[in-house]
Amino acid sequence: MFDWFLSLDPLMQALLGGLLTWGATAVAAALVLVRRDVPRWLLDAMLGFAAGVMVAASVWSLLIPAMEVAEQNGSIAWLPAAIGLVVGAIGLRVVDRYLPHLHLFLPREAAEGVSTTWRRTTLLILAITLHNVPEGLAVGVAFGAAARVMDPALALSLASGAIALAIGIALQNVPEGLAIAMPLRREGFSPLRSFWYGQLSAIVEPIAAVVGAAAVLLVQPILPYALAFAAGAMLFVVVEELIPESQRGEHGDLATGGTILGFTVMMVLDVALG
Repeated sequence: MFDWFLSLDPLMQALLGGLLTWGATAVAAALVLVRRDVPRWLLDAMLGFAAGVMVAASVWSLLIPAMEVAEQNGSIAWLPAAIGLVVGAIGLRVVDRYLPHLHLFLPREAAEGVSTTWRRTTLLILAITLHNVPEGLAVGVAFGAAARVMDPALALSLASGAIALAIGIALQNVPEGLAIAMPLRREGFSPLRSFWYGQLSAIVEPIAAVVGAAAVLLVQPILPYALAFAAGAMLFVVVEELIPESQRGEHGDLATGGTILGFTVMMVLDVALG
């Protein structure tokens, strides 16, 4: 089914995977052209769904392949995965500590990072952009890993998993596109301008995907660490932002159900394609 795609250069695969995830954000943000708002319950459920997808993707598409690659290389299977996971989470924590940003549904005074006079809308965009960088890296590293391993069976499994990862992240980018575009529309931005900023938050994903693929193609020893690093960064985003944001309103049970559904969908997608 994906033979034509798997025949492409891994950097092109990473770029196309990143464009897919950006495109899903753009399509979701485009809803602002025809609607001014979406119900809060729907947004909470979709944010929960996004969290579930990212957790499952971190396990099946990143951490398990990291251990498989490490084992094939003769290393202790869990060690690179554990190191990469912790370093990835710490890396995102440092960025979260210093990058000015604002979580959804919070007032301007609750902005995190270094003090700044930037507007609330800019801080909201930066918060979503912070989500998207590790997602793009994860896609790129996954495609780069598939091209780097020597075992044909493992390479095919990793490539299939990378495709599943790109599709899963594209699905969970839908609420992120809405989460930027709709609040901007409510605050008085024109529909076109709201759409522009909504899709702009994900433009980093194709760039990060190519960077991630290039890194593992150039420096093979970092491969299992890079896979786990992406997982750690994604898990940090889930625990620090997506789950708290989905539970902040009055629809916590619905958001929890969305998380379970998202996890299940991504697990089935990864296993079915991989």
